[in-house]
Amino acid sequence: MQMLLGGKHADASNGAVIPVFNPYTDKQIDTVPCATHEDVQNAIACARRGFAVWSKTPLNKRIAILEKFMDLLTAKKPELLKLMIAESGKCISNADGEIDEAIMLFRAYSEKARNFGGEVLPRNSEDRSQNDLLMVVHEPLGVVACITPFNFPVELFAHKVAPAIVMGNAVILKPASDTPLTSIFMAELMLEAGVEPNAIQVITGRGAEVGNWLSLSEDVNMVSLTGSTESGSAVMQNCGKNITRIGLELGGNDPLIVMDNCDLDAAVESAKGGRCWNAGQTCNACKRFLVHNSVKEEFTKKLVESLRGIKIGAPEDRDTVYGTLINEAAANKAVEQVKQCVAEGAELLLGGGLDAPTVMQPTVLGGVTKDMQIACDMEVFGPVWPIIGFDTWQEAVEISNQSSFGLSSGVFCDDLRTAMKIASGLDCGACVIGGNGCYRTAHEPYGGHKKSGIGVEGVAKTLEELTQIKTIILSQVFAD
Repeated sequence: MQMLLGGKHADASNGAVIPVFNPYTDKQIDTVPCATHEDVQNAIACARRGFAVWSKTPLNKRIAILEKFMDLLTAKKPELLKLMIAESGKCISNADGEIDEAIMLFRAYSEKARNFGGEVLPRNSEDRSQNDLLMVVHEPLGVVACITPFNFPVELFAHKVAPAIVMGNAVILKPASDTPLTSIFMAELMLEAGVEPNAIQVITGRGAEVGNWLSLSEDVNMVSLTGSTESGSAVMQNCGKNITRIGLELGGNDPLIVMDNCDLDAAVESAKGGRCWNAGQTCNACKRFLVHNSVKEEFTKKLVESLRGIKIGAPEDRDTVYGTLINEAAANKAVEQVKQCVAEGAELLLGGGLDAPTVMQPTVLGGVTKDMQIACDMEVFGPVWPIIGFDTWQEAVEISNQSSFGLSSGVFCDDLRTAMKIASGLDCGACVIGGNGCYRTAHEPYGGHKKSGIGVEGVAKTLEELTQIKTIILSQVFAD
């Protein structure tokens, strides 16, 4: 596949390419261009031209074009599903739902935009505004650079591109090098639906290089990145040089707190499902399992029994619980992190190895203490369940908050008063009572505290973040 620049397919200016592999079969399925600085500058120039046209396209016409895109995406779903499974190793049940979610997101953002207006401020609220009319309107920002990760290539395309495009911005999309094909496919459908050709660019290449060039440009008005905290920090420093607006959804090491007075079977099932989703490669997956000491042994036994023998690996099999990790390097890193935990004193109760180069066994770690790295800031992107004991809910909150991350969380506790105290005490962007933190709805203002990010995504808030406010004053319009 090629990049999309100015509505046309394009190779890198120097002809360089990056191979794209199927992580399950380890076979190369395609290549994409490895963009140069010249290519990025070309994409930015195209986007500036696209913004001048697209921002003046009436909202109702923009929405009509996106509705046509949704119809095309629905019709082409089988092709997109096959492509996503091939490049990501995501199991078919996860991938199928992700495409449906993306279509719903485009529809939800379009509906929100149709009803997203400004406001008229109170008249005569102070002496200096007597007889004036103050109107607040939202205008598009300009060029928005969207940098997406490998783990949810279709859903995050929707979360970033839909609100930016519907509000009249131009988009430069930089997908992850492991999963660029789905983004190119979807952008092609947007062009087919009638989006202004210069308003949607897809540029592929090395993340550090392309992200650096985009975030340093004076002609980019916002950078929206989902990725690692390290990548977010680099982008934030670059954007600071031009006071470029940013949105960062970064890492997490989210706790799931299990109290002694809860439905233990439900807690085990939630712990299992919240970590199996996408083979544990989810920012807001529960990654630390804090279990009251009085039920920890029973919880651990039930969890190990539930995980033992589950079907893993084969992405196209509907019975597969989770597929592969994104590549061998990611799988090896997760295994090494488990070994490090064992070296620190944790007990390996299940798994710990690989069934194939990218297929990690479900891994349960017992005897994890709060001073171990995995109990604090070691984010494991894989199917690993470290279990940490505690005696009081206050201690559970303290252990949870010792991390520099604060994305999401979950609590199982049948005493609602205590559950609410825990939720209030956790320093994070969301807390699910009666479930795990691997939870995200279209309308939820999704984002984290501390090093988990800046800003929020979601239908309720994103249109505000992707527009700028202007106040128009009609001076003395009500004067006699």
